[in-house]
Amino acid sequence: MAKLKLDLHEIFNKGKDIDRSLNEIIQEAIEKKIKLIEIIPGKGSGQLKKKVLRFLNQGHIKQLYHRIDKDSKNFGRLFVHFKF
Repeated sequence: MAKLKLDLHEIFNKGKDIDRSLNEIIQEAIEKKIKLIEIIPGKGSGQLKKKVLRFLNQGHIKQLYHRIDKDSKNFGRLFVHFKF
């Protein structure tokens, strides 16, 4: 199964870059009908993961995807699932 991957380690402290990267990868998944995005906010303090979840929970974004899974084995990883 094809999936997209977004590693946020490099831009963890750049809020606008994070939002832009999340928007871009969601649009790419929709355009290419890719059903899974793996987002890696990393472990750290958990603030970046919270920011990513806040972004994903915005109404206009939430309607684009099907569900979010947190990786039970890796705290620093999220999966966003799409239905096409």
